[in-house]
Amino acid sequence: MESFKASGTYTKQAHVKIPEGTYEEEHGRKGFFGRVSQIYHEHPPVAWSKIEGDLKPRLLPSTFSQNEDQFNPVLFNNDCVVSTGLFKNDFATFFRNADFDELYFVHEGHGKVETIYGPLDYKKGDYINIPRGTTYKFYIKDPSKFLLIESRSEFEEPSRGILGPNALYDQTAIKTPEAAIGTEQDKKEYKLVIKRLGKLTTLTYPFNPLDAKGWKGSVYPKVLSIYDFCPIMSHKYHIPPSGHTTFVAHNFVVCSFVARPLEDSKEGVLKVPFYHSNIDYDEVLFYHEGDFFSRDNIEAGAFTFHPQGIHHGPHPKAFEKANDKTFTNEYAVMIDTRFPLEPTTWFKENENKNYWKSWMDK
Repeated sequence: MESFKASGTYTKQAHVKIPEGTYEEEHGRKGFFGRVSQIYHEHPPVAWSKIEGDLKPRLLPSTFSQNEDQFNPVLFNNDCVVSTGLFKNDFATFFRNADFDELYFVHEGHGKVETIYGPLDYKKGDYINIPRGTTYKFYIKDPSKFLLIESRSEFEEPSRGILGPNALYDQTAIKTPEAAIGTEQDKKEYKLVIKRLGKLTTLTYPFNPLDAKGWKGSVYPKVLSIYDFCPIMSHKYHIPPSGHTTFVAHNFVVCSFVARPLEDSKEGVLKVPFYHSNIDYDEVLFYHEGDFFSRDNIEAGAFTFHPQGIHHGPHPKAFEKANDKTFTNEYAVMIDTRFPLEPTTWFKENENKNYWKSWMDK
């Protein structure tokens, strides 16, 4: 059992009844899953006046209007690659990823993805989990904006622990395909592009490669809507981001922040995210929909990137705005990675380089 020591100003419960005139920081390990301490500052730890060097909070505005019908990598490390793309037309070829498992998040649009296991319809707010080695093709019915997370490991469900098996999302909320051959049957040749070691190889068939008439087993594509995610809530405690974990991969997690009632002001519970520095994990937030009240001037489709080692948390106005709120309607996807992410050149060319100044007194 961990020993507990406290000195100076502190409270009996983290994130509750923070002493007047102080600002609470959570100093934690393993991305909210590990040991943790609370520190009560005289000044907000984000109240810097200058940052010199590469380590700073970063913001990529929504850039879906650029480079249609292709994906633009945004951030990457040895475990995952994060990209975005706007598709107005069907995928040009069938595709198979031999490097990564894939998790698509549908920011806007609807359509269908036909896979070797059968077709799956998709719509706004859907996560589409496609196992490595699956042959598939997207058919776009309405211009579709995708967040794509490629993983060197499988996307697995988080442990529910004492919450029981029906917490977070019920198994009946997951859509799975029924075997059916591909709808394209009138062409002389069909091209399949395979990505392996980052290189593309094109195979040509005289028939549609989606020709399976049946399947069985435990490896298959699936769809889960962010709107079916059931958040863990407490009126007496601000649940850390780890409580919203939706998918677990090797060395990173994907979390869903969804609309929910806010904590009870009468209990003195912090309603906005607490200050923290994610000392073991990089944190990425993709803003999907709603009123992002803990951030100023963040638009849907934007990314924030908070690297390990530097603080982040609510903007100054967020505390005031939260006082009268009883409900949040924001939806966002969070990616927390154990090892540092590297911004791509495209990220650096399009980012808002003044984002770190947004915590400064105006």
